[in-house]
Amino acid sequence: MNILTARSLDQLLVDWSRNSAGSAYALLADRIRLLILDGRIALGSRLPAERELAAVLGVSRTTVTAAYARLRESGYLMSVRGSGSVARLPHAVPTAPGDIRADVLDFSRAILPAYPGVAAAAARAAEQIPAHLGESGFDLVGLPALREAIAARYSRRGLPTDADDIMVTIGAQHAIALLSRVLISRGDTVLVESPSYPHAIEALRDAGARLRPVSVSVEAGWDGDAVEQVLRRSSPTLGYLMPDFHNPTGRSMSDETRERIVGLAASVGTVLVADETMGELAIDGPAHALPFAAHGTPGARPILVGSINKSLWGALRVGWIRAERPILQRLVRARSGGDLGTPLLEQLIVADLLDDYDRILEVRREQLRAGRDHLVRALAEKLPEWTVPIPDGGLTAWVNLGVPVSSQLTLAARSEGLLLGSGPLFGIDGAFERYLRIPFSAPIADLDRAVDSLARAWQSIGRFTSPEPTYFGTLV
Repeated sequence: MNILTARSLDQLLVDWSRNSAGSAYALLADRIRLLILDGRIALGSRLPAERELAAVLGVSRTTVTAAYARLRESGYLMSVRGSGSVARLPHAVPTAPGDIRADVLDFSRAILPAYPGVAAAAARAAEQIPAHLGESGFDLVGLPALREAIAARYSRRGLPTDADDIMVTIGAQHAIALLSRVLISRGDTVLVESPSYPHAIEALRDAGARLRPVSVSVEAGWDGDAVEQVLRRSSPTLGYLMPDFHNPTGRSMSDETRERIVGLAASVGTVLVADETMGELAIDGPAHALPFAAHGTPGARPILVGSINKSLWGALRVGWIRAERPILQRLVRARSGGDLGTPLLEQLIVADLLDDYDRILEVRREQLRAGRDHLVRALAEKLPEWTVPIPDGGLTAWVNLGVPVSSQLTLAARSEGLLLGSGPLFGIDGAFERYLRIPFSAPIADLDRAVDSLARAWQSIGRFTSPEPTYFGTLV
């Protein structure tokens, strides 16, 4: 059982009572409930004793007792003899996408609708299955034809790659988890961006990493000096980066910054992992010309993680790792402890669609441009006091609310039928209460419903003002 200390919970609860109306115990209970829903308090975790938490928070024990009681009544805590109060989910709370009511919009995930050509590609792939029935079906590196197609795409983008440099995985998250398990030992230092992709942070922490965050912002991008400081002072074992259309900020790293970071990492022995799952989802122009690993030298190139889940369909659980062959050999040896390969049919479908990938990306570019521009205009109309970026790629906008109420707003939005990940979900230890990630990849009608829900939620928490809107970027 994971034991959450009072100090750790205090860090997650940062600013929980600031600028808020209502009883202290209700505000505390609501914030802990959101932490459980967001996954920042793991299910089964034991919360700190009432007296200890009250002392750290600077409130009365009665306040904490009442908050815990409210959480027990609503099903988010249960009392376990000898273990105190343990985090749980009530049966009425959606625990999987299929459990979410039809009238609830799920914007907690940034996804595009399935590409229309997937069904036809699946039919063509099924016709190829008989040719593979003589094989075992267990393949830890992936279908040769698919690895060749992925390698060819890297080569066309300026990074010479062979099929033997590629391992096909069960999506990008599987790739990140496998790399974390193989390359990190418990207690190792790992450089990460802040904010960053929450599930990558989970995988790194599960491997025992001690995280060293460096800032990425909508306005300034990467703090190169901070990256250099962490690399030189800590010599991290690994660095996890999203250099292209960063999730959630949407920023892309400059060539100068790429070269600087890759060179510094090589000089201190840090292995860089670049997550390029958003890398080819450009909106206002071509994706970055060179893959991140092209800035390295043979024998010391960064590892690349890729996926088609964002561009084709989330249910096609196919991703890949591009790495130096000694690292791939380590990954192959370790992989069988968790799985025995990527399903063949899905690999055949993806191999089929990669033949037409440039045209598919152009279709997605038009969809994303329409969604982004519509969301920006709708937010300007309904919530003009928010600072809205205009990213030139990716799937989301990292919106500045102006006040630290992201968790409170997310709870209010749930009551309006809209699920969102609060800003702190993308940070470390409760940061980013001023920010909210809003996907623009949904259909236009859903975007309108989402903005209407957000406007009602914003009014319900008493944050409605109307200064001039602020934008970063150019709306086309």
